[in-house]
Amino acid sequence: MDLYQWWPLVMFAFVSTFSPGPNNIMLMTSGANVGFKKTIPHMAGVTFGFSIMIILVGIGLIGVFQQYPIIQQVLHWLCLGYLVYLAVKIVLSEPSQSSTTYKPMTFLSAAMFQWVNPKGWSMALTAVSVYNYTTSWVGLAIIALVFAMVNVPSVSVWTAAGKQLSQWMHHPKYVRWFNGAMGGLLLLSVVPML
Repeated sequence: MDLYQWWPLVMFAFVSTFSPGPNNIMLMTSGANVGFKKTIPHMAGVTFGFSIMIILVGIGLIGVFQQYPIIQQVLHWLCLGYLVYLAVKIVLSEPSQSSTTYKPMTFLSAAMFQWVNPKGWSMALTAVSVYNYTTSWVGLAIIALVFAMVNVPSVSVWTAAGKQLSQWMHHPKYVRWFNGAMGGLLLLSVVPML
């Protein structure tokens, strides 16, 4: 990777990880419902899972998709369906003062979620094709490392924002409204992928 590509890559990683999307909306929802500490496995899963996704996309999934475009189409619709399912699950989650009904994602489920996240696919494919045009292993490793480093503050900010919002949600009605809004935003994040 050329040195002049370093800052554009960092800026792309920053903008794409901090902008609203399925991961960030679910992290904010988790932070609001169970707090920062209980959301840490989810946060770590997003960071680790996306970095692994970048490496595997760079290694060969682009070639597979180019040779068999039907696989990409099937994956696209499965991803969208799963996001709709998650949005409905968030909207229908029951508010609880003890936070016993809301279950945050585990490390593994958050890492695996990256594979059904349309925004994640778009980010990974863009990063690998734009910033590693020479297809070098070093370039691929740098991209994965940059995204991992930028993801840490991004997931932290979104989770902390959710935690801050929870201070105003003392009534189950407000929790329902918040979860409804977050589910709606998750659905809206799917629209550009249609």
